[in-house]
Amino acid sequence: MSKLATDLIQSWRSHLGTECPEQSDATRESIIRWLVGNAIEDWEQLNTNEQAIAKQAMEYRFRIFKQRYLGMPPERAYRQLMTRLCSLELLRNKIRTLVSMSRDRQRQVTEVLQEVLQELLQSDRYMQQQIAWIAECTDDLKLRNALLFASLEEYCLRPIRSQPLLVYRFVNYLRRTARGGVTQVPVNNKLRLLSEEILGDDSDNSFSLLDPKAVADYQEEQSLEEQQTARQLVKQEFSSYLEENLGTTAAQWLQLYLQGKSQEAIAAQLNISVKEIYRLREKINYHAVRVFGLKHKPELVSEWLETSLIEHNMGLTQNQWEDFLKQLTPIQQQIVQLKKANQNNEEIAKTLNLKSHQVMTEWGKLYLIAQEMRSQA
Repeated sequence: MSKLATDLIQSWRSHLGTECPEQSDATRESIIRWLVGNAIEDWEQLNTNEQAIAKQAMEYRFRIFKQRYLGMPPERAYRQLMTRLCSLELLRNKIRTLVSMSRDRQRQVTEVLQEVLQELLQSDRYMQQQIAWIAECTDDLKLRNALLFASLEEYCLRPIRSQPLLVYRFVNYLRRTARGGVTQVPVNNKLRLLSEEILGDDSDNSFSLLDPKAVADYQEEQSLEEQQTARQLVKQEFSSYLEENLGTTAAQWLQLYLQGKSQEAIAAQLNISVKEIYRLREKINYHAVRVFGLKHKPELVSEWLETSLIEHNMGLTQNQWEDFLKQLTPIQQQIVQLKKANQNNEEIAKTLNLKSHQVMTEWGKLYLIAQEMRSQA
């Protein structure tokens, strides 16, 4: 093996040792093998710019894999994949149009999407190669599923003319199902991928699928869209929580506060004294941090704020994370390790011979320590 390939693999070993310390050595080696691919020796033939693009693609793949599929049960990982692909507004609208114009109008978006993905897995040459390569990388069925879901998501979201590849696959799916009574799609919509470049209407104007700026812009756009969706969901859930637990006034305060109004303006609009409004704000703040964010909907809030333990090390930088671990008691360190391994409070309590409420209390302390560190930064 060349020195370049050896250095790349060693770099990923170090990276995964930091990012996934809870995983076994065999699992980490399988992940590395999947990331670098079966043509590692071809790296010698790439120039510096092409190597940088390839490394960026590996980082992007690993981020998808770690955030949504690593350590997840197959059923949950599959739901994560379907949720992610169903969030593509353009694709969702196309599928809804298909269903409304077809004979069977009872089908759901997910049902049609499942058919498209099934067809892609069975007929797409690239995905067939990925399935075969994943089988060579590991014998662990759970890990195989996770790697396949990550590969499928990354492939489906590859940008082609600012649209995900999956949208074009759906167009091809429409053509093949047209004889069954679905609305006809013009033959001119057929897409053929002959290389990494796609020619525009003007033959002198082409778009490269390996254009790093286009890929980066698309990834940033997707990230912002996910964040906005998560924010809206948190807002709706927290508003409902406040109305149920603190009353309608608290929910109204939240809506006005999110509009940027001052406490005095909110007090005037709700016809409540400023003193009572400030007292209400303190109560809402307590519920937001200590109850809603910690006990009621912790996964939802951490996903929105990017402060989850498994995916984001509670929103701490690497140096902050190391300082954070030094502050913990032995029991708290064990809880962190078990949480990283995707165990719930009941499983952790059984492992450490504690009660569930004791685990929850310690986790609350960890949550507040991390929050304070983020605030200080």
